Amino acid sequence: MSPGLDCQREMITILYFASIKEKLGFAKEAIELPPGVSNVNDLTVLLRARGDVWAEALRDGPKLKVAVNHSMVTSNASIANGDEIAFFPPVTGG
Repeated sequence: MSPGLDCQREMITILYFASIKEKLGFAKEAIELPPGVSNVNDLTVLLRARGDVWAEALRDGPKLKVAVNHSMVTSNASIANGDEIAFFPPVTGG
């Protein structure tokens, strides 16, 4: 790489709330958006593939509530570098 070029990687920020945060043991991470991951469903599949606690924390799949850049979205919503994606467990109660 040539000197003087900005080497900063493009990242997404992922936030985890409530029981998801409790299961994972942290509330926030930043990762590089891998090639081929272009929507919320792709990201969810990628995270669940980490195994064990990840599969458990994100097991509710379509029932998960997800926001991209502070707007609630569906699983087919596009994501891109620089986005903030927040995962919320399904709403329960009566």
